[in-house]
Amino acid sequence: MAVKKINAPKRSEQMSTDKNNSTRINQPIGIFDSGVGGLTVASAIAKALPNEQIIYFGDTAHLPYGDKSADSIKYYSIRIAQFLLEQNCKIIVIACNTASALAYETVKDFVGNKVTVIDVVNPIVNEIVQNKKLKHIGVIATKGTIKSDIYAKKIKHLSKNVEVASLATPLLASMIEEGFFNNKISRTVIHDYLSRPKLKKIDSLILACTHYPLIKKEIEEFYKGKVKIYDNAEAVAKTVAEVLTKEKLLATKKNNKHKFYISDYTKSFEETSKNFFKSKIKPTQAAIWK
Repeated sequence: MAVKKINAPKRSEQMSTDKNNSTRINQPIGIFDSGVGGLTVASAIAKALPNEQIIYFGDTAHLPYGDKSADSIKYYSIRIAQFLLEQNCKIIVIACNTASALAYETVKDFVGNKVTVIDVVNPIVNEIVQNKKLKHIGVIATKGTIKSDIYAKKIKHLSKNVEVASLATPLLASMIEEGFFNNKISRTVIHDYLSRPKLKKIDSLILACTHYPLIKKEIEEFYKGKVKIYDNAEAVAKTVAEVLTKEKLLATKKNNKHKFYISDYTKSFEETSKNFFKSKIKPTQAAIWK
């Protein structure tokens, strides 16, 4: 097979690229989700990359995404991506499993070569398939993510002998958005879902919704160490760091003036954010749907 030779850029072109990067490196990282769930990803990125500024958008007007149509999810995602581009974000992270499953390719096409788009599915799948000891992987997520079957398809494509059991857990995201976690209500709902026969033989469980790390402790208590629990946040943060390093876009000066936008006011967003960021978050309502 002939190998196509790629010519190195001319010095003038390289200087232009370097100059362009120098103006972009201190631009923010854009992150979006349907609500508070993506804060788990935003927090992990902030810890992994302390110099970076984050601009976060929570589409609280349309949450939860899990029961919306694919066309609706694509429309919401494109509009939010446009908003983040308008904020001069140098990279966009889709911190929502449903949007990652249904709109990742659409957002990439819309953004074109302006910025790199990162989803929350591929990073955790790539991490999990490296653990050859796992044979029966469970996945819990919203209806939209489970219906797409994206985790099972990607895992089985990379690991042929692995069994994947997927279960829709639609009450969890709404419960968390309303602030019901770490209490009797959440434990009852979690116990009911995790006791389902479909998850009986699993040796690991993917929390395939960025809301779910908020109840990770309760899930771990249910399994009592017998099942390995995975969530997306740290895997995504690692991928973001790798991409920014490769593209030479790591911030050179510290900027912790993170900005948080929501499409509709919810008290729980402000309350839940305390779990992740030391300074009190005062989200700005952005009416991007008008």
